[in-house]
Amino acid sequence: MPLRRKPSHLLLHTQVPARVTESFILSGYRFPDYSFLECLLSAFQPTNETGNFWTHFLAVFVFALSFLELFFTRDSTPSFSDPFFYPLWNYVIGVFGLLLASSMAHLFNSMSLLVREICFFVDYGTISAYTVGSSLAYFYYIHPQTAAPGNASSDPWLTLRGVGFFDTLYIPSACLVAVICTLACCSTRRRWRKYRYIIRTFVFLLPFTVASAPIFYRLYAGPLNGTLAPFFYRHCFWLLASAVFNVSKIPERFSPGKFDIWGHSHQWFHCCTFMSILDELRMIKGEIRWLSAVTDPAAELPLAAATLCSTYGVMFGVQCCIGGIISAFAVRASGDHSEKAVDVNQRKCS
Repeated sequence: MPLRRKPSHLLLHTQVPARVTESFILSGYRFPDYSFLECLLSAFQPTNETGNFWTHFLAVFVFALSFLELFFTRDSTPSFSDPFFYPLWNYVIGVFGLLLASSMAHLFNSMSLLVREICFFVDYGTISAYTVGSSLAYFYYIHPQTAAPGNASSDPWLTLRGVGFFDTLYIPSACLVAVICTLACCSTRRRWRKYRYIIRTFVFLLPFTVASAPIFYRLYAGPLNGTLAPFFYRHCFWLLASAVFNVSKIPERFSPGKFDIWGHSHQWFHCCTFMSILDELRMIKGEIRWLSAVTDPAAELPLAAATLCSTYGVMFGVQCCIGGIISAFAVRASGDHSEKAVDVNQRKCS
């Protein structure tokens, strides 16, 4: 009679499939056949995924509180129907999607090896979608022309062979990079596993560089809003810190087994990425307040007008592309999983 697994029983790294193990994490693994209810209950048990779940799940509520501050500002209260706030709502959707998908992936990935793969495919996809949401907010609220109204159109930094780079190529470039990043990160679950953390970290430096192009220009041209630079520098600091934790695997690298449950690098990675998002939100809120306060018609800020198509339409299109990529990888993973199951059954029969 087969032994029944106890839901609270945790395993060592030698007792679970190699694809489940993490570098320098020796214990605290859940059995890879948890039920939905067991996964929910594991959020309140000391496993090596508990901290990963809570660091991004609690972040949802912290971000919501910080965002709600805008509703208590007289000149910049967000409205669902005002086109000016369309980019902001898309940015918020991207952040909530990232935080929820990340926390749910860490909570439910032990339901099966196939579910684990799909969970993290979705996780990578929402990160890419978040970068597009950030790009939309940057484009409409931190547009380079805001830095030098009336003179920006003649600046060679803003044109590419006569074509306005930020007006024509910026958003398509951000979307293309998001799709490439999703493909690359999903691929690391099948190949290049030895270097997967390095690849995933540096792959997402590309969308950061592309998305931040308007900010780089604003810093070069001299931002009119004095809060832009300090919040952006803090945003960069936290991103750099998160990259260091993700690649170096500090502190568990120096003491394997000691940080299996609390304090390992992925939890610090989550904390640092969320701190970068908070400073990014503060930066965007500062720009919204500044733009809302500009009441002088002589300023003539040549900002692009947001539309449903140019904001929600762009985000929906990117989500469809990312969803297609995730589905393709999920189908392939399902096929591999079925083949392995058949091989195991044939070996048992023989």
